[in-house]
Amino acid sequence: MNRNAKINTLLLLLVAALAVLPLALGLGDHKEEPFAGADGEAETAITEIDPDYEPWFSPLYEPPSGEIESTLFALQAAIGAGVLAYCFGVWRGRRQGEARASARLTAGADPGGGAAVDPARPDADAEAGAGAGGGVPSERRG
Repeated sequence: MNRNAKINTLLLLLVAALAVLPLALGLGDHKEEPFAGADGEAETAITEIDPDYEPWFSPLYEPPSGEIESTLFALQAAIGAGVLAYCFGVWRGRRQGEARASARLTAGADPGGGAAVDPARPDADAEAGAGAGGGVPSERRG
């Protein structure tokens, strides 16, 4: 097993332990809703501190049940994770593309198939092929 595989396995075991340990140790057994979330806990704490407190506003949409609320929260988390994963993928792809391009340039290979390509003008080699030079850019004519 290489080093990255060991690290990944260790991280997966750690995540599994974080999910299973609170259930196995019985944390929250003394509560009516053991894993209700921070919103409910905050409301309870505020009511204990100031029983006459009135909220400034009410929610725009109140789900009819806790199951629908949990589903909407999970959907929100999944969409956020998807956007984050997409951004990381684009970022990594750009880095790999830049690395490949610089490797080609340092190795002396032509990325345009024999024609010099100006990175500022990606359509320049198509224009160069349309001239009277037979598809050979002016820098390469001899």
